[in-house]
Amino acid sequence: MNIREMQEAILKLKKETGTAILAHSYQAREITEIADYTGDSYKLSVDAKGIDNENILFCGVHFMAETAKILSPQKRVYLANPHAGCPMAEQMDKEMIAAIKAEDPDRTVVAYINTTASLKTVCDVCVTSSSALKIVKAIENDKILFIPDCNLGDFVKKNCPDKDVKLLNGGCPTHAAVSANDVLAAKAEHPDALFLVHPECRPQVVELADYAGSTAGIIDFAMKSDAKEFIIGTETSIAEHLQYDCPDKKFYPLTKNLVCNNMKLTTLPDVYRSLLGIANGDGSAAEIIMDDEMIAASRKCIDEMIRLGG
Repeated sequence: MNIREMQEAILKLKKETGTAILAHSYQAREITEIADYTGDSYKLSVDAKGIDNENILFCGVHFMAETAKILSPQKRVYLANPHAGCPMAEQMDKEMIAAIKAEDPDRTVVAYINTTASLKTVCDVCVTSSSALKIVKAIENDKILFIPDCNLGDFVKKNCPDKDVKLLNGGCPTHAAVSANDVLAAKAEHPDALFLVHPECRPQVVELADYAGSTAGIIDFAMKSDAKEFIIGTETSIAEHLQYDCPDKKFYPLTKNLVCNNMKLTTLPDVYRSLLGIANGDGSAAEIIMDDEMIAASRKCIDEMIRLGG
C-alpha cells in the first residue's frame, strides 16, 4: 500500500468509525493532509472541545491527547503512537509544585499546556505559546509562578513588566539546544531572510528574531509577509509545511537538529492501524483512560485558559 492508498483507506475508516483526527503542526505532511483539524496546542485544545465525533484520534504527544480527553470526557480519545511523550511535560510533578505553592501561596500558578494532567490539578490556569501573553496580562494577580518552561517564561516576563514572574528551571530540550551562534550562521548563509522563532528557544536566540511567537503565529507571519525568505526557528516540519503552502517563498530550518523525535514517532501506518483497532474494537488502539476525579481537577485550569484566551 503506497502513501496515497493508505491515506484513502484512512479517510474511509475515519468516516466509518466516526473518528475525528487531530494533528499537531509538527506532524509530517502526509498526516496533516488526512487530519480534520491541524494546528498548535492551543487551537487543538479549542477544537477538541467542540468536536461532535464520538472518537478522537490524536496525532501528537501524550499530554495533547490527555487535554482532548479532559475537554471531551464523554468521547473516546486515542493516541496514534502511545510512545510519543514530551520531555518537558515530565520535568515537574504535582508534589513539587504543591510544595512550592505552600511556601509562596500568593502566586497564581500558570502552567504551560505541555504538562501532565496530574500536574494541572494544582495549577490555576494553563497557557500555550500563542495565548501566554494575553492570559498573563489578564490575570488580576501581579504575582505569577510560570512553569515549566523558563524560556517561554522569560519571554512572558519581558513582555509583562508589571508582573512579578517567578521561573523554574525547565523547558523544551529541542528548542533550548539552539544557540545564538546557530542563528548568526543561518543569517550569514541567508542574509535576506527574516528570522522567525519560537519563544521556547533561549532568550539570546529570541533577541535576534524579526518575529517571536507560537507555531501558529510563525506560520501566519510567514504567509502574510511580503518577504520572500525566512529562517524558521522551530521544529523543522514547519519550514516544510510552509514550503508546500507558499511555493513562491523560501524557508530555511534554523538548524537540522531542531527535530522533535517524539513528534516524529507518529507515522501514517500508526494512524491506519489505530483506526483499524477502533473499527475492530479489539483494544489495539491506544485509548486515553482517565477517571472522573482527575478529569474534573485538571480541567479547571484548561477552562480558565479558554476563558481568558478566548
